Amino acid sequence: MYRPIGIIHSPYREAAKTPIQPKYAPGIRAQIEIFPEYIEGLKDLNGFSHIYLIYHFHEASSPKLRVVPYLDEVERGIFSTRAPNRPNPIGISIVAVKAIEGNKIEVEGCDILDGTPLLDIKPYVERFDHIPDTNKGWHEHISEETAKRKGSRKENNP
Repeated sequence: MYRPIGIIHSPYREAAKTPIQPKYAPGIRAQIEIFPEYIEGLKDLNGFSHIYLIYHFHEASSPKLRVVPYLDEVERGIFSTRAPNRPNPIGISIVAVKAIEGNKIEVEGCDILDGTPLLDIKPYVERFDHIPDTNKGWHEHISEETAKRKGSRKENNP
């Protein structure tokens, strides 16, 4: 059983207007509020430029094993997508750390709905996390122009 360690506060109030990945949320700031009993765990985090936020998709719909991903028009297996309606509705985003003060972490590049329960934080470590020359799977046929337009969800914003 997992318990949240904090709450993510972002400008996004509606899932349909929330970017689908941090890459499509440049400059978007959010505040991570860490619960008091976990503040000690923030020691030494300020030395990292980026962190992984692992969170609970608290507004996800019922789990599905096949979905049509937001960037595509073809039904795919849920595990080949980042769709939120998963058997275990867990999300992950890499965001830039801007400041840490007390139990608050200011981050940039946020693609997360306001009020989302935070399950864990892990530092992004290039030596471990950067993998050159990877395969893109079905994303190979998605143009960057299409991904940027659909990923930012600007077409859904007024």
